[in-house]
Amino acid sequence: MPQITPSLWFDDDLEEAVAFYTSIFPNSTVESLSRFTEACPGPTGEVVSATFVLDGTRFIGINGGPQFPFTEAVSFTVACKDQEEVDYYWDRLVDGGEESMCGWLKDRFGVSWQIVPDRLTELLDDPDPVRAAAASKAMLGMRKIIIAELEEAVVAM
Repeated sequence: MPQITPSLWFDDDLEEAVAFYTSIFPNSTVESLSRFTEACPGPTGEVVSATFVLDGTRFIGINGGPQFPFTEAVSFTVACKDQEEVDYYWDRLVDGGEESMCGWLKDRFGVSWQIVPDRLTELLDDPDPVRAAAASKAMLGMRKIIIAELEEAVVAM
């Protein structure tokens, strides 16, 4: 079966992005950094492409220029087991970036992430539609997802 590998197009900060991401996610490595040579059209010595692994998921990146900026149309979801993990990933990925709504953020490179606690998924899948709706309504009012606030909203129903 073929492997699907996300490929990310950066403007000119791929090397910085790879260092940033591999410092956040466990079990991460840089497999390769390819640099421009005198024979290439880019500045000699600057990174043109990279292959890296973030907690077991392989990525390819290129420094392709500003033609294709990142948008929220593509995001990466980080499933978190508890609030400690939510806080860890949220705080690190949003550093230099910007918060959005419902657990979404955009990092300093413009890549969109969804930081989602497993508990949110459980509450949204509750067979009681009133409880699921209460969880959904609470989530819609949050930036970073706070599990305790979700549970309080469901209990209040």
